[in-house]
Amino acid sequence: MLLGWEVKSLRESKVNLTDTYVFVRDGEAWLIGTNITPLLSASTHFVTDAKRTRKLLLNHRELQKLEEGVNQKGHTAVCTALYWKNHLIKCEIALAKGKASYDKRMDDKERDWNRQKQRLMRHSG
Repeated sequence: MLLGWEVKSLRESKVNLTDTYVFVRDGEAWLIGTNITPLLSASTHFVTDAKRTRKLLLNHRELQKLEEGVNQKGHTAVCTALYWKNHLIKCEIALAKGKASYDKRMDDKERDWNRQKQRLMRHSG
């Protein structure tokens, strides 16, 4: 459920989906963390909240499928895209699984090695 200024901003591609996820509660789905930047011309007389929680309009089958996926341990629903289909704005939702602790350790080692390489290159050149 979007407000008018949000639709206008989406037409201008003023949206950031970083750290956006979908939360299911009481048989309703909510989009949390989406940053829709208000346009200067469209939002002069409104009090705009760029990061407000927005309700997703899903049918019963979609909602059940999403809730089953989110209830699995370590899974969360994330919004990967917002797009237009005819006159409607659609939200592409994907189930994501968090990293295991050994994956995080490998990433930390790789990040440390890259920093060390940068230091060596800086000092040798």
